[in-house]
Amino acid sequence: MNAELRAAFLASAYGRAGERLHLTPAGPGASPDWAAAGQRWAILTAWNPGAQPTSADLNRARQAQLAAGAQPWAPLPGWNGEGAWREDTLILRGVPLPEAVRLGCLFGQAAVVWGVGRRAALVWLDGPVLTQRRWLTREPARVGR
Repeated sequence: MNAELRAAFLASAYGRAGERLHLTPAGPGASPDWAAAGQRWAILTAWNPGAQPTSADLNRARQAQLAAGAQPWAPLPGWNGEGAWREDTLILRGVPLPEAVRLGCLFGQAAVVWGVGRRAALVWLDGPVLTQRRWLTREPARVGR
């Protein structure tokens, strides 16, 4: 896995307006408003497949395709990142990990964020599926973690 890409994912903010969360190795973490205790969830995007910048029109079209396929999990709109790398996302509630991985791979993503309650995992898809276990926090991201 690319070290720059890994650092960008770990430093990014995730979630919805009014509830921006970061991934951190320290627990016990914050429970997001979209997940009841013990509820599975995932954050997925169809933007910028292969971590390559793509036109806004193509990104919007791909995101609409993802939204159509994600309806069984009552998707909520959100976004990852900021500035030039801000990407629209969907927060899927109740989605099993294999389905989150399938959708991420289908849309050419390097990783998805999947969790249960306040516990999260950055799930890498660009090679063998690997996970980095984390917690969610409302505190600013810590560089290098």
